Amino acid sequence: MNTAINYINILKKVYQSIEAIESKGETAKYIPELDKVNPNQLGVYFLSNSNIEYGIGDYQTKLSIQSISKVLSLSLAYKLLGERVWERVGVEPSGNPFNSLIQLESDNGIPRNPLINAGALVICDMLVSQLENPKHDFLKFVREVSAYKEINYCESTAKSEESVGFRNKALCNYIKSFGNIENHPDVVLDFYFHMCSIQMTCQELANTFTFLAFSDETSVLNVRQTKRINAIMQTCGFYDESGEFAFKVGLPGKSGVGGGIIALHPEKYCIAVWSPKLNEKGNSYKGMKFLELFTTETELSIF
Repeated sequence: MNTAINYINILKKVYQSIEAIESKGETAKYIPELDKVNPNQLGVYFLSNSNIEYGIGDYQTKLSIQSISKVLSLSLAYKLLGERVWERVGVEPSGNPFNSLIQLESDNGIPRNPLINAGALVICDMLVSQLENPKHDFLKFVREVSAYKEINYCESTAKSEESVGFRNKALCNYIKSFGNIENHPDVVLDFYFHMCSIQMTCQELANTFTFLAFSDETSVLNVRQTKRINAIMQTCGFYDESGEFAFKVGLPGKSGVGGGIIALHPEKYCIAVWSPKLNEKGNSYKGMKFLELFTTETELSIF
């Protein structure tokens, strides 16, 4: 499928199909600010290497990107530290929920991968050590990568997450006890909660991730690093549903409990989908269905 007509017609067809089904999930009620969002929204934005861009539904409504931001923090840490990143965080799927503490004891405080909460906290700790003003400098990086200067943190969401973030606080302190958090946990957690609170539209999200989709357009990461980030998204981007996403969709991607999903086909396209109701694994119910049907209809996945 290489023409604008094919892509756009398929996007319209899939959107109509997914919009019509009942969303069986619910919003991330455990974060008060996320529970305020209209749960019936559905937005999609698509862009390709042949300059096809198309948005449908609520694609210009701001969403809380949440754990999608973990790919951006990992990319910045990888850019700054290179292979040293993997000395403190692994690259294996966890097979456990995103906020699990279970494996940390047996793994001596080394998180299985950088896209679960424990791993993202270690990445945040690396950035706190590397950046002069972590929150300001990270936001500057995101704005530069996306080319949208108005992207910002949502202070009310960050405060909402901090107010209920007992599991993340436990994770950070537990990792600290193993010596794999170097800075004060309160500083790392404040950076983490703000990172997750970043708001973007589907259009902004899709454009932000072009540096991983189209490797010739950026100097953020080299080709080898880009391939490795995409591989981690493929195997670890959807928590303990990553295998099923690879099986049904077949794209590198990352989800967030705000209901957003970013997925990409290297050198072909980048697509952002948003629907706030989550399935039992914490991934957007309709977003997952949309991407499964989209790759089925286009017959384009990485496999």
